[in-house]
Amino acid sequence: MLNLSKLLIDSSHYGDKLRYSKHSKGTKKGTRDDMGPIVVWNCTKACNLSCKHCYANADSSEAEDELSTEEAKEFIDDLADYNVPVLLFSGGEPLMRDDLDELIGYAVDKDLRVTISTNGTLITEERGERFKDLGVSYVGISLDGLEETNDRFRGSEDAFERALRGIRNCQDAGQKVGLRFTMTDYNRKEIPDIFDLVLEEDIPRVCFYHLVHKGRGEELNDAADRPGEKRSDGIHLR
Repeated sequence: MLNLSKLLIDSSHYGDKLRYSKHSKGTKKGTRDDMGPIVVWNCTKACNLSCKHCYANADSSEAEDELSTEEAKEFIDDLADYNVPVLLFSGGEPLMRDDLDELIGYAVDKDLRVTISTNGTLITEERGERFKDLGVSYVGISLDGLEETNDRFRGSEDAFERALRGIRNCQDAGQKVGLRFTMTDYNRKEIPDIFDLVLEEDIPRVCFYHLVHKGRGEELNDAADRPGEKRSDGIHLR
């Protein structure tokens, strides 16, 4: 990922210490030669939505071979031993795991920087406060367009409103939060509207990602495979 704000106006973020460091030059196994890799953990296949572009083919049920709480803690122990700097809980929808709070707390106690990738629809006021109390560094909430487009992609009539409420609940709790947008031929025209939204809602960070042609995403024809168009960018608005 490229941080355009860092490149254009030298606005710094934690990830820049990993990307723009003398220790990152020429590394092959991690972001820096003195650290392990950033780990994105699809901690469950279960999800409360049914998104058209889901690379994990997530549905309402968990996979048979998902790690138990104790197995997950052993996995986190291994990551800490390998000097992993960041653990991102993803899915499916990570909030579908009943033990998510326990695992977040365990990872934070192991000095891992914990971030979460979520559709945001399950983030209540209490959950936003809980994330803040547990020491979650960042919550990335996915929106793939304005209300009509997003809800069509997400397979739920109120996914947009619930995700936006999740963002607001994090903000009210003082939990750092940002927006994630997967670019496809079907929603690119709404990118200017997304910028308007993040300014209206005072959302400090927005990341743009290319479509992953896996799972249900294989069924979407998209410009992401065309030369010069396959790139993900992160922009900090302050």
